[in-house]
Amino acid sequence: MKGIELSEKFYNEVVKPYIAREFSDYEKRIAAGLAGHGSECFGFDDETSKDHDGGTGLCLWLTREDDEKIGFRLMRAYDKLAKEYGVKGVERTVENGFRGVFVIDDFYRRYTGCDGAPRTWQDWLYTDGTYFAEATNGVVFKDDLGEFSRIRNEILHGMPEDVRKKKIGSCAFKAAQSGQYNYARCLAHGEEGAAMLALCEFVRNAVELAFLLEKKHCPYYKWQFRAMNGLEKFSELCAPLEYLLTADNDETGRGVKKAIVEDISLALAKEINEQFALGINDGYLEPFAFALQKKIKNSDIRNLHVVI
Repeated sequence: MKGIELSEKFYNEVVKPYIAREFSDYEKRIAAGLAGHGSECFGFDDETSKDHDGGTGLCLWLTREDDEKIGFRLMRAYDKLAKEYGVKGVERTVENGFRGVFVIDDFYRRYTGCDGAPRTWQDWLYTDGTYFAEATNGVVFKDDLGEFSRIRNEILHGMPEDVRKKKIGSCAFKAAQSGQYNYARCLAHGEEGAAMLALCEFVRNAVELAFLLEKKHCPYYKWQFRAMNGLEKFSELCAPLEYLLTADNDETGRGVKKAIVEDISLALAKEINEQFALGINDGYLEPFAFALQKKIKNSDIRNLHVVI
């Protein structure tokens, strides 16, 4: 069973009945689920994942007011239930661990730097999107109060459109420079290592661009391809992007890779055109960055450097 399934089983069989019996006055105020750090929260865990930080634990989320009243008792109860159930890693403290009892604000602050969702466009722009992905992954088993889910949905769907345009433009510019321009240029100079770095940079920005265009947060690099397979429009780009990183870079491979870079760039350019009506009839991504910059309404964001 996957970690999420094991956690839900632990919750339904053990934790939920205990809360109903011992914390009945707060039963509808305690949110429960599995989210945050770890491959199991993304549903990507497997046998290899069990070598560290694996387990069946879950998260219980409280408002700060409720935490002051029952937080310590609930934490002690959770630790006892988890040990009896055989949950690995429960000996870690709540402050340093990733499962257990959390104040809602504190849980989100780990990922956003705020007591909840980002508050300013700067928070949205400068916080690494992988943290937003971790803050909103997994499953919420129960949230009658709705406060945890309210913040979760705000992070999932609340990125200002001007910030999304800025991020898309930055990724498009860097993808163009690295894959469409510098890969071939580095090869022409005989710098194969630099050429592979250029391809890596292209792939990284193309993947992030695909997530941004689908209005989703891109996870940590080692899970990006798995997550990309679940995208609605761009899952088909996963295999060719992986090919760029894994195939031989001999003479034949170089030609194939150049063609793949252009095909991927064209697919991304087409979607940018459709979403923002830029009217650019070209697959070279750099002009899209400058065209998007002009469409940003917030002057402070619009006046930033194109690659920020």
